[in-house]
Amino acid sequence: MNATLNTKDFLYLFNVVLKNGSKTKDVYEFSNIRAWHDADGYTCWVAYKDLTVTMLFHGKLGLDFEKEDTFKEFHKLLNSLIK
Repeated sequence: MNATLNTKDFLYLFNVVLKNGSKTKDVYEFSNIRAWHDADGYTCWVAYKDLTVTMLFHGKLGLDFEKEDTFKEFHKLLNSLIK
C-alpha cells in the first residue's frame, strides 16, 4: 500500500468534518466520514466504514481497519476533501 496518513492531514480532515458535518449527539458526519472527540479534546477519532483513525494528545495516530480497500477509499476521499 502506497498511501499514508499524517497528523496534519488528519487534523485538517477532522476540522472539515466538524465544520461542514451534521451533528448527532457528539458525532459529526460529512461525506460518510464521522468525527468525534473525548470530553477534554485530548483524543480525537475519524471513522469511515470499518476504518477508525485515533489521534492521541501528542499527535500519535493509530489506524485500524479490516479491509485494505476501505483504507484506499478513505485515502481517496481524504485527498478530495483536503485539496
